[in-house]
Amino acid sequence: MANQVMKKFDRRSLLKGLGIGAAYMAVGKQAFAPKSAYASARSTLPKQDELFFKQAEPATVAIKKGNDRREIVRAVLDNIKDDIIKSIGNKKILLKPNFVTTNRPLCATHIDECRAILDFLKDNGYDQQITMGESPSGGSAMNGFQYYGYTSLEKEYNVKLIELNDTPSVPRFIMGRENSIVPIRVMSMFMDPDLYVISAAKMKTHDRALTTLSLKNVIMAAPVIIRGENSKQKMHQTQTQTPSSILHFNLFQLATQGIYPDLGVVDAFESMEGDGPINGTPIDTKLAMASLDPLALDCIGTKMMLKDFNPMRIGYLEALTYAGMGQGDLSKIKVIGEKLEDCQFNFKPHKFMAQCYGLEYS
Repeated sequence: MANQVMKKFDRRSLLKGLGIGAAYMAVGKQAFAPKSAYASARSTLPKQDELFFKQAEPATVAIKKGNDRREIVRAVLDNIKDDIIKSIGNKKILLKPNFVTTNRPLCATHIDECRAILDFLKDNGYDQQITMGESPSGGSAMNGFQYYGYTSLEKEYNVKLIELNDTPSVPRFIMGRENSIVPIRVMSMFMDPDLYVISAAKMKTHDRALTTLSLKNVIMAAPVIIRGENSKQKMHQTQTQTPSSILHFNLFQLATQGIYPDLGVVDAFESMEGDGPINGTPIDTKLAMASLDPLALDCIGTKMMLKDFNPMRIGYLEALTYAGMGQGDLSKIKVIGEKLEDCQFNFKPHKFMAQCYGLEYS
């Protein structure tokens, strides 16, 4: 586990600025598969001129059931405490909640999930100021912090709340309509190797990616909305109702450039099913999850939401698995705290995704 932590820990600095997407004009398994030149046997990290890791380390995902959101989030962090503390080291922390919009509590990270994370950090000796930032698709972060009660955290903890859209940004390229190359701007802080990014996500269905958990919370945070320019919207702009949506490629593209959480935490106490990520309905799940491998976390989370569904059918999860960005093979993911089979549901998917993936929608 320690080797897994260190390998993933170095990825953001290693992959910073690595532009691999513009060379690919198709989305799908072959577009993401490594060339044979990069497939030679090796046990170390790739050289700077190579694109892929050989394979990811086995991963651990902690799950906890319970009747108190704050307690079960804290419990899953405690289950992997030593590895979390080791992975943080002396780095500064960005805690990233997920609001999507600023006036609908069901779609947003609950404040008690963040309180549990802050309690954990404080109790384990972390004494630097923690930045908590968000960049909602609809509305301003500061309005969201106010509406959801987050402003109290600055009095309770050593926390600074910020609007991520006000931070420095750098140009990048994604794919757009008819496979065009589209310039966007992304927040440079997400590619800072000295910043430890914690994704405080919520378990929800999604209208274009089927499920949304810890990875999308961070990757989709990075594109900037500023001065009338909406880079987040550009990420979504094509093929919104197909499993091969270019959104999956764009998520993969940004992830391989270092926009990737170091620690994933998912609040599944009251989740969202149906027409998520905003207009869905609540489902009582009473769970929390955490992992130092956010890809493994999201694959297990998807399996919890849709027990008969293969997470590798989701394009960007499959692509990140091919690239060795995390563990996507369920047989190589160790679940601790609870048994996966005791924590599985059949979420009602978004109606568009039900059609795309042949899932029941009723």
